[in-house]
Amino acid sequence: MSSSSSATNTNWWTRTCGPLDVLKMALPLVISTASWTIMTFIDRMFLMWHSPSGEEMAATLPASMLHFTVLCFPLGVCIYTNTFVAQYFGAGKHDRIGLAIGQGLRVAIWSAPALLLLAPIVPNIFVMAGHDATLVAYETVYYQVLSVGAVAVLANNTLRSFFMGRGSMLICMVVDCGGALLNILLDVVFIFGWFGVPEMGIEGAAWATVVSLWTKAVVFWWLMHRPRFIQQYRIGDIWRFDASVMRRLLYYGAPNGFQFFIDVAGFTGFTLLVGSLGKEAMTATTLAFNVNSVAFVPMIGIGMAISTIVGQQQGAKKPVLSARATWSGFFLAAIYMGSFSVMYLAVPDLFLFGFAANSSPEEFAVLRSTVIVLLRFVAAYCLFDAMNVVFVSAIKGAGDTQFVVWANVAIAAG
Repeated sequence: MSSSSSATNTNWWTRTCGPLDVLKMALPLVISTASWTIMTFIDRMFLMWHSPSGEEMAATLPASMLHFTVLCFPLGVCIYTNTFVAQYFGAGKHDRIGLAIGQGLRVAIWSAPALLLLAPIVPNIFVMAGHDATLVAYETVYYQVLSVGAVAVLANNTLRSFFMGRGSMLICMVVDCGGALLNILLDVVFIFGWFGVPEMGIEGAAWATVVSLWTKAVVFWWLMHRPRFIQQYRIGDIWRFDASVMRRLLYYGAPNGFQFFIDVAGFTGFTLLVGSLGKEAMTATTLAFNVNSVAFVPMIGIGMAISTIVGQQQGAKKPVLSARATWSGFFLAAIYMGSFSVMYLAVPDLFLFGFAANSSPEEFAVLRSTVIVLLRFVAAYCLFDAMNVVFVSAIKGAGDTQFVVWANVAIAAG
């Protein structure tokens, strides 16, 4: 469809920045984030098979959440690179894109020493939270191995911004799905000890994640340096420090990171508290949130698409289209999350059968009864999750991270 015909199209579904436009941009990102969900789901299912008592699987939730909490601030800054790229692209300032990516990568690299130095210290939090000694041992090894891939997480989110901010979502989808597939294959090898590799259990699951993260970073870097991009987007400027762009990135990105920290720290505190209640409570909670991630994490893909579209339209000075894209995204998100709410209530065993496959029927029956109750609560807040992701993403795409931070502080204080 030509731009002129798009502009005059009054059909609600097919008009510019209507649901179809948002869906086209969001679908590859939904698949990208869904690949991470599937990878995590299978990763924890394998750990349940490896250790039917559930301790290895239970340890992954508090360890991964604590790791993510430590990453939140620099990650929020790196992710905000996407808004810079989208707005530069929408405004036709292509020569500024390489410079923006370079400043985001500096934040990732500058964060490395602190992240590695914290690795041997932070796991003491598991002990202070009162977790069982066996659970602490698993949590500690999982956290410390994941720390080796911490900078790769930051670099991936910066490098994918080059493609996502310009609307090249298919490349992000292919790389993310490839990384998830590699992770799953390495899970089998490292967790169970195939092909002469020592059986490592939960440590192997963490190493599989680290290898796939660094592989994705290398692939994104290679794709970004293709000849047709180097001149058009001034990729060589990655190596140039620009104080003004860095100041702007920190000015807008730091509140984004702080908001991430507030959101994630609260949930991390909850998981640490649950872990103090014993292995059974932690296993049931990990399983319930693992199932919830099947719905919630792909929603992040819709949020990233909305943030990108809003950024592009704001860069092009078209706020009306930004608002239209936001409401179109909410319509799609509400249908998506509403469908999962119904399934969590009507057919919960659809999401649990893989975990039951290698467990004692008697033990899993007790676990299942607790998870079913937890999924009812998950179903109740699914639509609110959709609202939060969509509207917060739109506000960030427009460049207002300050409002989001203060709103989160007010909610947390309340």
